[in-house]
Amino acid sequence: MSNDVQTGHNEKAYALLKADANKILKLIEVQMANLTMPQCPLYEEVLDTQMFGLSREIDFAIRLELIEEEKGKELLAALERELAALHEASMKR
Repeated sequence: MSNDVQTGHNEKAYALLKADANKILKLIEVQMANLTMPQCPLYEEVLDTQMFGLSREIDFAIRLELIEEEKGKELLAALERELAALHEASMKR
């Protein structure tokens, strides 16, 4: 596979993972705004399930060498920071 094609695949894989991370963030934002509070078991279950799924996607992309391990870890860490900030903001309401 040429370097240009491989780079395109790598960029597409990262973009898809980032989009999935954004979907999780939006899902949690909606859930917190309309349905449940962070202490609710349903909230925790949704968050745990979604984060586990994303981590498995990232692991798969790393094993296929579509993304670097460090980029995958940073994507998860960034989502965790955003979710923590969202949680903090909801607790202040």
